[in-house]
Amino acid sequence: MASIHREISIGVPPEQVWSAVRDIGALHTRLVPGFVTDTKLEDGARVVTFADGSVARELIVDVDDDARRIAWAAVGTRMTHHNASLQLFAESGGTRGVWIADLLPHDLAPFITMKIEQGLAAMKRAMEA
Repeated sequence: MASIHREISIGVPPEQVWSAVRDIGALHTRLVPGFVTDTKLEDGARVVTFADGSVARELIVDVDDDARRIAWAAVGTRMTHHNASLQLFAESGGTRGVWIADLLPHDLAPFITMKIEQGLAAMKRAMEA
């Protein structure tokens, strides 16, 4: 199983970033505009449309306000297994975001790594704007 771990520093307080992260239906307007073009909520899930036209159904596993952590699992894609989390930590000058994803098959790791890095960059741009 591939395990991807990426971090980013964002120059705003974690409360501000968490407000956008926990708004699970507003990826396209608040958290990662441009990277995600639409988000539709379903019971216990969201359907995410990315700028490249790909669509993923993500089951929302947990939204933990105390830990500032969200966990989800993508289903119905080429991946046979996918779970991910994003957690925010206070750091000097702002927020450190930690995105971890575990997935199969292994050969999709480079593509998913690229998508995670694009998502984190979009998050940084949106939050610091």
